[in-house]
Amino acid sequence: MSSTAPVLRAERLGRRVGDLHIVKDISFELWAGDLLAVTGPSGSGKSSLLRLLNRLDEPTEGTVHVGGRDYRAMAPRELRRRVGMVSQRPFLFPGSVAHNVAFGPDQRGEQVAEGLVAGLLGRVGLAGYEDRDVGHLSGGEAQRVSLARTLANSPEVLLLDEPTSALDERAVLDVERLICSVLDEPGLSGIVVTHDRDQAARMANRVMIVERGEMVRIGPTEEVLRA
Repeated sequence: MSSTAPVLRAERLGRRVGDLHIVKDISFELWAGDLLAVTGPSGSGKSSLLRLLNRLDEPTEGTVHVGGRDYRAMAPRELRRRVGMVSQRPFLFPGSVAHNVAFGPDQRGEQVAEGLVAGLLGRVGLAGYEDRDVGHLSGGEAQRVSLARTLANSPEVLLLDEPTSALDERAVLDVERLICSVLDEPGLSGIVVTHDRDQAARMANRVMIVERGEMVRIGPTEEVLRA
């Protein structure tokens, strides 16, 4: 571990809707450099847990600490900049790739540094794509633009919700390698939701298994997946 304190800590996190516990009493820590895979059966609460981690859904129990600070004390915009989300199906705004990548800083009224967009596109393997219309991108290219747009906010944690489920087999492996290379850079950690244990084994250094909204196991990837 490269840090003496976790970058993110969930503390008895839960969400109840009516009488149903969608997520129940989940506690864990994410450390600098971690890529934690969350896996389990369909409908087990994996994506619901991810949405609680940056308050896209509101927890009914527990909380999350980001950099040691209770996220309930943060403005949602600050929280979602620091804990960025890449969704299962990339939602891109009409227009150019460059417009999409610069969206976050633009919304905050920040001047986009010269070369930032080009640098981010190079980082995700789309050098020279600035002026392309997003309507003409493949699924894999659109997911890469979505990742670059999230990285433009300089997040500390990346949340990735089934980021390859809508892609063909070749694009899946390309995007997996891309995510791993991005998360190999200093100052960034990630949590990836996947139903595919083989994908978890390829990508993650730690794995959490969720069943019926509860965490049943967490630990080093090989140890958890062989249990």
